[in-house]
Amino acid sequence: MSSHTTTSTLGLSIFACTWCGLTVSAYAADGALRNHCPSCLHSRHVLDHVADGPSDCEGRMSPIAIAVLRTGDWMVIHRCVRCDELTSNPVCADDNQLILMRMAVRPLAQPPFPLEAFGTL
Repeated sequence: MSSHTTTSTLGLSIFACTWCGLTVSAYAADGALRNHCPSCLHSRHVLDHVADGPSDCEGRMSPIAIAVLRTGDWMVIHRCVRCDELTSNPVCADDNQLILMRMAVRPLAQPPFPLEAFGTL
């Protein structure tokens, strides 16, 4: 685990969110491992996904988008504010649903072209 992870008296790994400060269990409600805060979805850059090992960056990972796999599983896309590395991590059952939906509909709410173009089709 990373340097921001500690062990509680119950033997569960916990970490403090780098964005909102919430103390978070490294295990989601369904027992799956989590690497991001369920409240604000921010994370910390502790894994180097290119070298497949620990990262020295330790930058804050901001949630920037949602990706949906062919299986229907949702992934949170994070970007490191320090080194710009992108990562994807599974959405956990107890993640903040409002933030997830805001990220999922953002491309529809803010398209890169004027919506008026559809009126002439």
